[in-house]
Amino acid sequence: MDSLLIYGSYGYTGRLIAREAAARGGSPTLAGRDGDRVARQAEELGLQGRAIDLTDGPLEDELEAFDAVLNCAGPFERTAEPLVLACLEAGTDYLDVTGEFPVFERLRQYGETASAAGITLLPGVGFDVVPTDCLAAMLHERLPTADRLHLGVKSGYGFSPGTARTFVELAGQGGVIRRNGRLLSVPAAFRSRQIDFGDGPEHAVTIPLGDVVTAAHTTGIESVEVYGAVPEWSEPLLSATDSLRWVLERPSVERAATRAIDALVDGPDGTALATESATVWGEVVDEDSGERRSGRLRTPNPYALTADAAVSAAERVLEDGGVEDGFQTPAGAFGSEFVTELAGIEREFLGVGPEGSAVPEPAD
Repeated sequence: MDSLLIYGSYGYTGRLIAREAAARGGSPTLAGRDGDRVARQAEELGLQGRAIDLTDGPLEDELEAFDAVLNCAGPFERTAEPLVLACLEAGTDYLDVTGEFPVFERLRQYGETASAAGITLLPGVGFDVVPTDCLAAMLHERLPTADRLHLGVKSGYGFSPGTARTFVELAGQGGVIRRNGRLLSVPAAFRSRQIDFGDGPEHAVTIPLGDVVTAAHTTGIESVEVYGAVPEWSEPLLSATDSLRWVLERPSVERAATRAIDALVDGPDGTALATESATVWGEVVDEDSGERRSGRLRTPNPYALTADAAVSAAERVLEDGGVEDGFQTPAGAFGSEFVTELAGIEREFLGVGPEGSAVPEPAD
């Protein structure tokens, strides 16, 4: 990984990724807007570092020396496009760890330009969206005629500062689903259902994760909904955020929230990274026949998985001929089994048990 630039390397997620890359024997260059923080981190890890401000140009001059950039600096609605445009000029592959659906949709539109430039655009190589994307691909392989996809995520992990800032920015945008090939804006917690994440049915509501773009690209399924497990009592509170959009969208409110996040939020500690887990559930349905297939993935702490997945993805992109040019998704680039090659992943496909309950299928 000597020709990899990790941008946003001193943020919480960036630190995890930089340490993982160094632990694997790589020598990425670390970068970010704050030169002092980059220099301290680079000295600590024995790596090279440089200060790069995305508002200064031309950025392509900074990127020409690298084969790939891994962007860890959220909110990605602000950082992804400047880096992608510079990568297109520099001939440098682009990866990031976003889960923001507007970013996926925007970068998807650069697909043909990236192909013509001979570079790969591979956003979402963290917890969002590696496990959900790979599970969607696995289930589609088991039911190729499926025309509806439902995904669910259950996790009690804490936010890093970058994730929390992203949440604040997206909170005023409501929700989104994909229906018949179109992204539809819907109210927050637009739809609810019961999902068995492994301990019996739990309440879940629609959430605006990037799979409404990526899973459709990976599988060709054009109706996609993503759910998050929440206590049933919280659904009215989530729905109420729609009436507060005008407040959440005000720059003064966003700035105040960002200052509070930077002061109070740090991210999961070492114990949480080593011990916490998450569960991803998926279901594909063929509406005409009524057939369906479902499955679950149990994963490590999402931030721990992000570090593993992001570095593994960067290693593959840097291999000669490793990934096709243009816009890619994790499962599209590396195959549906990519997630099972990461540490600590448990997979099970589900059949139908008594009274319609989901039960694990026998292992192959």
